[in-house]
Amino acid sequence: TCQCFLRDDYVYCAVGMRGYFASNILRQCGFSNVRNLIGGYRLYSTITADYSSAGQPATAQLPAKDSPSSHTQVPEVDACGMSCPGPILKLKQSIDQIAVGEQLCILATDPGFARDAQAWCDTTGHNLIRQETIKGKYKVTIEKTACKEEGTCVNETPAKGKTFILFSDDLDKALATFVLANGAAAMGQPVTIFFTFWGLNAIKKPHAVKAKKDIWGKMFGMMLPKNSKGLGLSKMNMFGLGAKMMRMVMKEKHVDSLESMRKQALENGVEFIACQMSMDVMGINREELLNEVSIGGVATYMNRAEEANINLFI
Repeated sequence: TCQCFLRDDYVYCAVGMRGYFASNILRQCGFSNVRNLIGGYRLYSTITADYSSAGQPATAQLPAKDSPSSHTQVPEVDACGMSCPGPILKLKQSIDQIAVGEQLCILATDPGFARDAQAWCDTTGHNLIRQETIKGKYKVTIEKTACKEEGTCVNETPAKGKTFILFSDDLDKALATFVLANGAAAMGQPVTIFFTFWGLNAIKKPHAVKAKKDIWGKMFGMMLPKNSKGLGLSKMNMFGLGAKMMRMVMKEKHVDSLESMRKQALENGVEFIACQMSMDVMGINREELLNEVSIGGVATYMNRAEEANINLFI
């Protein structure tokens, strides 16, 4: 018999679980005298710690409860590869598992996550410690607070904002959206338009932009309107003839065009937010959209809706 099979072998890990599995594997391989450190090295360190100063009056100042010690390891959550609202849902699940005052870091590749995380913290009352961009990944550090549970974060200011979700790329529906948005902005109220799926076609740049796309993005690009001037009517479009007739009548009646209304909305401070998830699905790149458009996700919109008293889906 090999001498190594007769000696005593000791296996240990942090808490004893991996050591237990390793000891069973070694026994199956012929090692008979295998010992596992039950409870792991953490329990061993606790038992063998020096408690000679126990019972003596404490002289050192205790750290504040709301200031985690510098050596405390902040858990890191990986949400890379997820599209909206995946990272926000992952953040919610992870924040529920830590105690008040603790922090966590979450990594995501979704370009709209950093903005969503800020909006989520504004709504829930948790503290956004920092935001970083590391090699194409967005890292957000958040501290959990008890503010939401204790009911001290309720905004008592009455909501006055207006939010619109433009889901359709029909010319008449887009016109209605910008008419309402400009009217609300003229009354001095904060207005946000959230463009999702087909509605993204209403905020494309007037001239084609070269962008690198995969096969699916190219197929969508061939089927979707190139810009807002290619939008059709929801009824009586007649292969685009109806939309041209509508624009002609609007010009004769001195009604601003869709492009003019869109420009007025931006000048009046209306916020344009493009849904990142919809952009990914439909193969639309950031370079194809107007420069004034910001990128966000469901959390960003819900934050704006929380501060609004009118929310319309068009």
